[in-house]
Amino acid sequence: MAIVHVAIGSNRRHGRFGRPAGVVRAAIAALPGVIAASPIIATAPLGPGTRRYANAVAAITWPGDLRDLLALLQAMEADFGRRRGQRWGDRVLDLDILAAGQVVLRGRRLMVPHPELARRRFVLDPLVAVAPGWRHPLLHATARQLRAALLRPKGLPRT
Repeated sequence: MAIVHVAIGSNRRHGRFGRPAGVVRAAIAALPGVIAASPIIATAPLGPGTRRYANAVAAITWPGDLRDLLALLQAMEADFGRRRGQRWGDRVLDLDILAAGQVVLRGRRLMVPHPELARRRFVLDPLVAVAPGWRHPLLHATARQLRAALLRPKGLPRT
């Protein structure tokens, strides 16, 4: 059974759960095997999105294949009303597998660790709250070290 870190984001209201922070709380409650969740943080949108995001990271236990977890997360997004469309556009719910311990997976539909994890503060801040000592299997740095590198003026080296 692996501990998997899942990024959760929302920047659109939901008819039942309300504002984005309520959507994130509902998503955390709906995830299987949650063992920890970060505080919810508000962040500016990336790309063409226009609304601020509510973001968090949850640590879950997952006994199966990560591709099965991806399918479950995509079904959850659809259940919450997400419609696939413009990349980085506004969305009710966005769920991404960030990491699964030291697993490295490079497929067409799923890459673990998430390829942009080390460059996104809106992911690293909540990840550090949940798993500061998690070590990136390719960059060989902890979540805390990755965030510190991102905050430095020079940033991170490219992988």
